[in-house]
Amino acid sequence: MPRDAPTTDLPTHAPAVQAYLCGTLDFDTTQALQRRLAYEVGGNPTCAAVVVCDHPREITVGREGSRANIRTTRFPVRWVARGGGVVLHTPGQVACYPVLPLDRLQLTPADYVAGLSAIVGDLLTGFGVKSEVEGTAVRVRGRRVAHVGVAVRNGVTSFGLVLNVCPDLELFRGIDADGDAAPVTSLQRECPTRVRVPAARQRLLELLARRFDLGRLSVFHHHPTFLPRTPLHAIPARRR
Repeated sequence: MPRDAPTTDLPTHAPAVQAYLCGTLDFDTTQALQRRLAYEVGGNPTCAAVVVCDHPREITVGREGSRANIRTTRFPVRWVARGGGVVLHTPGQVACYPVLPLDRLQLTPADYVAGLSAIVGDLLTGFGVKSEVEGTAVRVRGRRVAHVGVAVRNGVTSFGLVLNVCPDLELFRGIDADGDAAPVTSLQRECPTRVRVPAARQRLLELLARRFDLGRLSVFHHHPTFLPRTPLHAIPARRR
C-alpha cells in the first residue's frame, strides 16, 4: 500500500482495495491490466483491485452472445471470455472491473454477479431512478441501462459491469444485447437532473466497497506496470 495512505482499523477479512481510475483505455490494455492484477491478487488474497475506465467504440461478445445479435458493421467486434452477451463500449459509460478474491470474501460466482447487479440498482436509486434486474441486465422501464458479465479464474474475478451514464444512445441501434432488441437507455436519460460521469464513478466505487465489505479503498491514476503510480486519496472503510 502507498506510504501516505491513512491507516484504519479494518475487519480482518476485509481485503484492502486499490482502485485504478484510467479514463479512456483501449481494450487490449484493459485486459492486460486485469491479468496483471489477477496475478497480484491471486498471490496475495488480502488485497483486491478494481479498474474503472471507459473504452473507445468497440463491441465485445461474451459467452452468451452470438454474431446474430449484431446487425451493424460500424464497430470492431471482439470475442471475450466472460459471461453475458453483446456489449457496445463507448465514451459516456463507466466500465467497472473488480479483481476480487471470492473465497476470502466468502462469495460464490452467482452471489458475486447478483451483488454487481444490486450495486447498479443502488446507484440508480441514489439518483432517483427505479430499476429492475433481469439476468445480466439492469433495466429502467424495460430498457437496459447496464450490463453485468464476469469471469472467474482460480477464484479471482475479472470483467464486471458497464453502466450507461451519458453515451450517445443512437450508437446502440443494430445491437441486441443477449438477444434482446429492446432499446437501451442511460442514467442521464432517466434522471431528472444532470449526471456527471465522475460522480457516477465515485458512487460506484463506494457502493462496491460497501456491498462486498471491502477495506480501505486507495485510488490511483494508473498501475505501475503501465505508468507511474500516483496516489490520489484513500477512502476509509465504513465503520460498523
